[in-house]
Amino acid sequence: MTRRNVRYPVILICALLCSCSDATEKDSPHAGMDQLERQLEMHHHNDLLARQAMPDSTLAGFTTDGCSGGLSIGWEYLAKQVDGVREYHGIRPPWEDCCITHDRRYHAGASIDATAEESFEARKQADLALLACVVETGNTRTAELSREYDVSPETVHILYATIAELMYRAVRIGGIPCSGLPWRWGYGWPECN
Repeated sequence: MTRRNVRYPVILICALLCSCSDATEKDSPHAGMDQLERQLEMHHHNDLLARQAMPDSTLAGFTTDGCSGGLSIGWEYLAKQVDGVREYHGIRPPWEDCCITHDRRYHAGASIDATAEESFEARKQADLALLACVVETGNTRTAELSREYDVSPETVHILYATIAELMYRAVRIGGIPCSGLPWRWGYGWPECN
């Protein structure tokens, strides 16, 4: 990863940890970070669009690792070690379909004729859809998990909302285009120069 590509995640992580947000209660919980993300990320979208436009650029076939960053692999390892995880939650994360749908959107990125702004917005919408899908997975499992673990439905909702928010923050930081990471926005295209 080049020095330029490292700078973005470091700055964004610092901003997240410092809670540098100007969001009010009526705003989306993500509104305060939007301007910072836009400033740090826009040139990456321009670089991706330029790479897509090159005559030698072709979109590779779709691939997925399930939930990136080792989440699916880690879950599988845990499920093999702990019977209760495997029995009640399965060998793969319960929200893995959400990740695969997210990967499908990330694979191609925005359309070739998109602007950098449209590419930024498409990525943001893909990430928000991932967050919503994980929350919805929790909603469909609430009664079952509430009974199994003898906790309130509200506790299950809070847990899934927390998981969804952490996943959202991870993809916002780790999914920028042209980062060299295998799960970057537009990962089906050749890496940017």
